[in-house]
Amino acid sequence: MNIAFLTSILPDSIQVVELKRNQLLCAIGEQEQHLWYVEKGAIRAFLIIDGEEQDVRFGYDGSFISSVNSFLRSTPSEFSLEAIKKSKVYKINKTSLLKAVEENKEAAKWYRNTLENLIVQQIEREIDLLHPKPTDRYQRVLNRSPQLFQHIPLKYIASYLRMSPETLSRLRKS
Repeated sequence: MNIAFLTSILPDSIQVVELKRNQLLCAIGEQEQHLWYVEKGAIRAFLIIDGEEQDVRFGYDGSFISSVNSFLRSTPSEFSLEAIKKSKVYKINKTSLLKAVEENKEAAKWYRNTLENLIVQQIEREIDLLHPKPTDRYQRVLNRSPQLFQHIPLKYIASYLRMSPETLSRLRKS
């Protein structure tokens, strides 16, 4: 199931949004009220630690992104979501989505599968970060998500991998 399925069950609760580079979808401190589907483009989720931006998740062609904790718990977001480049996204209203999940078995199945995928991705991310060697972190992400390197600029991937852009460049060449 994909965005076509969601638009069929939520025709009045999904908006198409054209984003400019650096445009925010959700800022730190705001409550996330949407799930975002990236049709074309790239979005990053980041937080600020000791004055530096740390990238923690990406959304790109054909993927969903949200400030998940804020979305699920209705709390202020610890992350900002920002368009890395010009993007076309679908903005899915949380209240309408949850209502559809309660009323529609197929919507509930889609939602459960989406949450399961997010959990698996988060566990993989945690394992990545536990590897002390930059080469291991790079190789794990490359094996798991080679398409990441086609959609996301290297400076953001370096931040995601917790290494300098120069280190990432050296690893890619070797």
